[in-house]
Amino acid sequence: MKSLNRIVLSLLMISGSVIKAQKADIIVTNGKITTLDGRNPEVQAVAISGNKILQTGTNAQILRLKSTNTKLIDAKGKRIIPGLFDSHLHVIRGGRFYNTELRWDGVTSLKKALQMLKEQAARTPKGQWVRVVGGWNEYQFEEKRLPTLQEINEATGDVPTFILYLYAKAWLNKAGLKELKITGDTANPIQGLIEKDTNGDPTGLLVAEPNAFILYSTLAKLPELSHDEKINSTLQYMTELNHLGITAVMDAGGGFQNFPDDYGITDELNKQGKITVRLPYYLFAQKKGTELADYTKWTGMVDIDHHTSNGHNEVDYYVNGGGENLVADAADFENFLFPRPELPATMEKNMKEVLSLLVKKRWPFRIHATYNESISRDLDVIEAVNKETPLNGLPWLFDHAETISEENMQRIKALGGGIAIQHRMAYQGESFIHRYGKKTALAAPPVKRMLELGIPVGLGTDGTRVASYNPWVALYWITSGKTVGGAQVMAKENTLDRKTALEVFTYGGYSLIKNTDKGKIQKGFFADLVILDQDYFSVEESDIKNITAKLTIVDGKIVYGDTDYKAIAPKALEVIPEWSPVKYFGGYQKN
Repeated sequence: MKSLNRIVLSLLMISGSVIKAQKADIIVTNGKITTLDGRNPEVQAVAISGNKILQTGTNAQILRLKSTNTKLIDAKGKRIIPGLFDSHLHVIRGGRFYNTELRWDGVTSLKKALQMLKEQAARTPKGQWVRVVGGWNEYQFEEKRLPTLQEINEATGDVPTFILYLYAKAWLNKAGLKELKITGDTANPIQGLIEKDTNGDPTGLLVAEPNAFILYSTLAKLPELSHDEKINSTLQYMTELNHLGITAVMDAGGGFQNFPDDYGITDELNKQGKITVRLPYYLFAQKKGTELADYTKWTGMVDIDHHTSNGHNEVDYYVNGGGENLVADAADFENFLFPRPELPATMEKNMKEVLSLLVKKRWPFRIHATYNESISRDLDVIEAVNKETPLNGLPWLFDHAETISEENMQRIKALGGGIAIQHRMAYQGESFIHRYGKKTALAAPPVKRMLELGIPVGLGTDGTRVASYNPWVALYWITSGKTVGGAQVMAKENTLDRKTALEVFTYGGYSLIKNTDKGKIQKGFFADLVILDQDYFSVEESDIKNITAKLTIVDGKIVYGDTDYKAIAPKALEVIPEWSPVKYFGGYQKN
């Protein structure tokens, strides 16, 4: 009898634990919730337990899961979506510099941009620079033109200034030329031009012809922030992403982002539990000629986590593979002001050595490739490696692929690869048309066809140094086919409907890395969701790019809230240093 009583008592305790476990930590009610769950596409409420979605349904159904400790959030009839997953962004590098940068992203007039430049120059201390680093073009301005060097010099005076324009060119003011000791005798770097006037003196214009090395190497010479300022800068950048509804990023490395040295800031924040976006990242080979040695070293020192999820109540932060640059010989920068670069004959040999290593080590990989001609040669190498060491389901993908052909999409499908596309054409569409014509631009990239073939596709931005990091610009572009200047670049029949576009910016990105429990508001999925300030599915087309988050939840934790949710959101962190443009202007300019 005593034994039976113990069994009954144990069963009651287990039953009580199950009942207790089914209670929610957070319940969001009164929402228009787009779940992307095919069985329950739109619901009214969602319950979260720990870092997982416990249940979705009506207010009445979900409120049954309430306990005395449950946090209740009223969505007040707002649209709720799964958190956005940018499948190609540079957060680790971008975060280190975010607080130094004056963002022209979203600014609608050159007059306003120059006024911002003037104001920032006035507050920038000696020893620092004013810098505008990507995310804009002339077509977004009412004036439809670029600034002149005279205007830049008048606005900035004796404060050194660097302004980056796409992958194409950059301007240094007179003080910047002096600070970097660039004179008429300074030699042009390979595939780059330091423009001279008729006296042989540098004008301040730096031109990529077509390689962006001259731009990035110059930028790398500018002063960095202190350690504490970099910590603050990275936190501010992640908060800005959360403010835009981003809950996860695949970090693609980037130029002048050396591993492991330049990962110290995010490593530290990860140990402190302060990272607020899921952040699987790729290791980007930096130096021509040492790529194989670098990947040999990295694959020996980093244990790739092959699990699709860790089940722990913490945000993902780990090495996810190699790329987007595997070998320098394969780089085909999309500077549409110049002809497509021809890859050297050494590309195949060098890439095969690196790819063979990565596949044998079971490291996922990604390859930067803008042009179909580059993709063809890359695929030749991948197919050759696959014959020797089968990929056998290893996640891999191409980044960009604006001019990819039907044949090469079929080859990617056969090899089990994916494609990460970005809204670079929203910023470079006009330049693309000027060089390659309207017809070629109508399906650049052919995203609808990629999806028809069943290829995994993720949408992203490639921020911060060319296009803006604002995901809503990408969603505007892929659904309208228009650039930030309003030009119809992609044919309407090649655009995506809003639901499909949202799918490729959420669980579509996770499909690239074969992760099956994120990107939907569905029972058992990780709890990443966003309450929007405007309804993505009903706002005017032009207003899509101005959507922001009212509340953002990552891994079951509230990481951002606007004034309506101030009481339950983390307190805003004060921006440092005092002169930071972010302190005065913020990030993306919603005007």
